[in-house]
Amino acid sequence: MNSHEISIIIPAKNEAAGLRIILPGIRKLYPDCELIVVNDGSTDDTEAICSDYDVTLIRHPYSMGNGASIKSGAREASGDLLVFLDADGQHDPADIGRLLQKIGEGYEMVIGARTNDSQASLSREVANRFYNKLASLMTGHRILDLTSGFRAVRARHFRKFLYLLPNGFSYPTTSTMAFFRSGLPVAYVPIRAGEREGRSKIRILRDGTRFLVIILKIGTLFSPMRLFLPVSLLLFLLGTGYYIVTFATEHRFTNMSALLLTSSVLSFLIGILSEQVSALHYRGADEDMRRNWRETKNEQHPD
Repeated sequence: MNSHEISIIIPAKNEAAGLRIILPGIRKLYPDCELIVVNDGSTDDTEAICSDYDVTLIRHPYSMGNGASIKSGAREASGDLLVFLDADGQHDPADIGRLLQKIGEGYEMVIGARTNDSQASLSREVANRFYNKLASLMTGHRILDLTSGFRAVRARHFRKFLYLLPNGFSYPTTSTMAFFRSGLPVAYVPIRAGEREGRSKIRILRDGTRFLVIILKIGTLFSPMRLFLPVSLLLFLLGTGYYIVTFATEHRFTNMSALLLTSSVLSFLIGILSEQVSALHYRGADEDMRRNWRETKNEQHPD
């Protein structure tokens, strides 16, 4: 794979120590690739370090968030393939080749899935497992590492979902679910993440709650009926059960039964409407996939 086709994007906020480790490694392995560092309002030596390694530097005047940095880098990149990795030194540049190899096999997104012994702490490992299980349930696909920031993607697909990505730390969550929802093939490659340089900016309680809310939001955007149908069924069963009990004891149909059954019908109808709205978000991606399929077919079977 030609390194001129690759843009490597690194969001960085006060990660000078990590950049000193990964930038030389990347330049040694991919001397001709486009290397982009997004300085998200850093106050350390980030810019001075970048000047030594032929880096395209994007500056945010203040800290706008990890997701905002990813979007800035993706808009600036000229490569057909985008590789994202963290600036804290956890990701080994040597693993980039393994991600790109999977892209060459026909996948549109390849994610570096951290092994269990790579987790920073037991609480982080437990939280990540919970998020992975919940996201797998919401999408119907097995998700091995929902929050990994180490991934390679086709630029033309990734840019279609930039408007969906939040500015915070949960861009991996959103982009993964968006690719699955669009029917774009996603693969995982096991990696071992090293010890980070400096302290993590993610807090389990604060950001964990945000991840949970975002999973539910993206789940409703991904496949709303997976959420609304069980809720509708639960309300229906509660309403029916309450009606049976009150009819047997009081011989009447109560307002609570009516409320529960009405809420059940409304939840079901909201789910159907949400499914239609959700489909509109991915119409462009579906058309792009059909166009790419036709182009590939024409190349394989020219007239």
